[in-house]
Amino acid sequence: MTPEARAAEFDAADPLSAYRDRFTLPEGVIYLDGNSLGALPKATPEVLRRVVEREWGEGLIRSWNDAGWFAMAGRVGAKIAPLIGAAPDEVIACDSTSVNLFKLIAAALAMRPGRKVILSEPGNFPTDLYMIAGLEAQGLATRRLAEREALADALGDDVALLLLTHVHYKTGAMHDMAALTRAAHEAGALVLWDLSHSTGAVPVDLNGVGADFAVGCGYKYLCGGPGAPAFAFVAARHQAELRQPLTGWFGHAAPFAFSDDYAPAPGIEQLQCGTPPVLGLAALEVGVELIAEIGVGRLHQKSQALSQFFLACLADHGVALDCVSPADSSARGSQLSFRHTEAYAICQALIARGVIGDFRDPDVLRLGFAPAYLSFADIAAAARHLAEVLANGEWQNAVFRQRAAVT
Repeated sequence: MTPEARAAEFDAADPLSAYRDRFTLPEGVIYLDGNSLGALPKATPEVLRRVVEREWGEGLIRSWNDAGWFAMAGRVGAKIAPLIGAAPDEVIACDSTSVNLFKLIAAALAMRPGRKVILSEPGNFPTDLYMIAGLEAQGLATRRLAEREALADALGDDVALLLLTHVHYKTGAMHDMAALTRAAHEAGALVLWDLSHSTGAVPVDLNGVGADFAVGCGYKYLCGGPGAPAFAFVAARHQAELRQPLTGWFGHAAPFAFSDDYAPAPGIEQLQCGTPPVLGLAALEVGVELIAEIGVGRLHQKSQALSQFFLACLADHGVALDCVSPADSSARGSQLSFRHTEAYAICQALIARGVIGDFRDPDVLRLGFAPAYLSFADIAAAARHLAEVLANGEWQNAVFRQRAAVT
């Protein structure tokens, strides 16, 4: 049976196939980059039109009260909470992942006086390491990096915080969240998980593993749009002690009292800083509700099936690429990454054929499997295109070697 015939059988039996029609997908495009920017839910433009034309255009400033803008950050955060195994009052949607990392790293340092070391791994997503470096430059932290297999042994009594990305952005390899959280706590350290490549794609149970803090972005699997607001999680047991450093007015206990002196809002609300981005939150809310409706468990199951099918299709075409993602689908996120010296040019040749993936320096072709809107037919076709690009040497075209600003 051909890959296309198997794909047709799989699609006919797929319980999630109807959700594909809930997204805007360009004709002739196979989109394998939902792990970088999620596709547009069809409901989003109408929601934004309502917010812009009615709430902003007609309601004007009254909409902070009448349309519920003031409470949006907490409301959207509460809808994200079940997707990551958190309680509604432990998550807030605000700022960017980078800003939320800075807040929570600084807060963790303050909660572990006498300890300055932030432990992470080399090759973690750059912004995570950059935020540690920023605090280190201020004399507030010391960065320590250890390879994945040596992280537990690097948890000395000087470590304040273990900061890791749950699903690695480049390889898709997934950390054992429960084991590493337990090891950090046994060493007296706190743990901050970056869930940017996890939320909405793989099951996460922050409270089940006893996590302290987490952050994540809203524009990948949550389909909140480019630059969508991020989110932050603080376990309820830490919220009374938490003190974040960016003491903006929306994190004040009474922002419209306009006091000269800062008093933090109770609970998760103090993680807010500036005025919430209402348009961004409105778009994010649509994506979150849609992903929640589908269910992370079902999404994860399908993403595993899609990625395994892709590998099988490549084998059928006789393609042997160096896959740097874990072979076991339960040990990786919703992506496959392949190493090749001409990975960038191969990626561009695929894009020219309508198969959109992305490249990660220096030599990784990264293909994401967003199960909410991908079909098995997409996967069979993408594998065929990749086989043809390699067999025909299309990547050797000079135009495909010209690096763009965003890869």
